[in-house]
This record gives sequence, C-alpha cells and structure tokens, in this order.
Amino acid sequence: MWNTVILNPMVNVLLWIYGLIGDFGIAIILFTILIRLLTQPLNAQQMRSMQVMQELQSSKEWLEAQKKYKDDKQKLQMAQAKLLQEKKINPFGSCLPLVIQFPVIIGLYQSLTSAMAVTPNQLLDLTKRLYPFINGSSLIPIKSHFLWMDLSQPERVTLFGIGIPTLAILVVLTQYLQGKLMTPTSSNPSDQSAQMSKMMNMYMPLFMGWIAYSLSSGLALYFLVTNIISIIQYAAMGKVNWRNILPKNLLPARTK
Repeated sequence: MWNTVILNPMVNVLLWIYGLIGDFGIAIILFTILIRLLTQPLNAQQMRSMQVMQELQSSKEWLEAQKKYKDDKQKLQMAQAKLLQEKKINPFGSCLPLVIQFPVIIGLYQSLTSAMAVTPNQLLDLTKRLYPFINGSSLIPIKSHFLWMDLSQPERVTLFGIGIPTLAILVVLTQYLQGKLMTPTSSNPSDQSAQMSKMMNMYMPLFMGWIAYSLSSGLALYFLVTNIISIIQYAAMGKVNWRNILPKNLLPARTK
C-alpha cells in the first residue's frame, strides 16, 4: 500500500523530471518545488491555525486567566480549554497539516534514496518500481554529480586538508532562519507554547544539520531547497515575522 500510493509515484516523478532535464541535482530542486506547491494548501492552513492560536494567547481573556490561576495549573488548563471551546478553536489545528505531510516527508526521503541506488540489490529494487513509460535503461544508474557534489555521498568541501560540510551548514542556517521567521512573537515568553517553540527552533536546525551532515548530499540539497521555498512562501503570504531576527532599532514602531 505504502509503495503503491506514496513511494513508487514519487520515484517515478523524480526520474521523469531527471529524464527531461538530464541533471539529477536540478531534478531534485524541481521535484522539491513541485511537492511544496502541491502541499501549499496544508502549509497555509497550518499557518492560519498558528495565527488564530497566537491571537487567542494574546487576548485579554487568556492573559487574565494566566494571571488569575498562575498558581493552579489545573484551573488554568480548565479556563484555557473553556476559552478554546467558546472561540471554537482546535488547539491541534496547526498540527494536523503537519501530521498529514509526515508521510510525504518520509516518501520524499525514501524516493531520493531509492533513485540514487548504487548497489546491485538497490538497482534491482529500483527497476521494479518503475512505471512502463519510464525508460530505466537510459536513466539508471543515475549520474549523481551536481556542481562539486556527489549527490549519493555526504557533501564536503576540502580547505587546507579539512572537509567542511558547507551544505549541512546552510541547512542549519536556513532551518534556524525559517523557524525564527515563522514563529509568532509571544506576548508571554514564559507561556508553555512559547517555550516549546523556542526549544523547537533551537534543536530542529541541529537535527536537520546532523542528517544533512551524515547522509547523502542529495537529501541535504532537498532540505536546503525546502527551507528556502518555505521562507519565500510564508513571505508571500505576509506571515513572516521579521521582529524575531531584526534589531529593534530597525523595526517600525508598533501601533497601539
């Protein structure tokens, strides 16, 4: 079921793009853009849910409940649950699109690793996934060199005898930038959701960077392009929060 619905279609679309372009690195970039465009409605829904939740957490009722029940967590949770019910807000609304996208993310990972088959067993498994319209004999094995990288291997740039993982560093930087730009500014930094967002923005770039450092540079390229496209998409929606990264003296004054 998984192979039929998720993995095999992704592998064949990726190889179809590669067959048209003839460059696997550019094929990964175009494939990533295509996936991001297809999942844009989910991304937009997630951002809207985050915005609604942020507005509630900045409301007078929410802040008063936090102040009133600051020493009683149980009553605070009951008061917050009541507010969510009154406003008809699903606290997991921003999580649902991410849950739906999770199989897509796994499928992307598996499709990239499958397409970059190098061993005889991997090549045999790849040929079994191909649709009839994909000319596997002319495409396989994949020519995995792109710019200075072998996309089937971890990326390093050697300077003075030291291998520098430039792609992994860029993944960390763009992941961190994406998290900061897309996280709403909390009116209460001690709020649990604000603390969770802060932790995610701290550890997610390191986790993604470790994957980009350890696994094939084809995956690192996918991560980098995904981060850049995400920032562009949210900027186009007017949802980018520049206050999280720009110095305060460069920001316009808030209107009361």
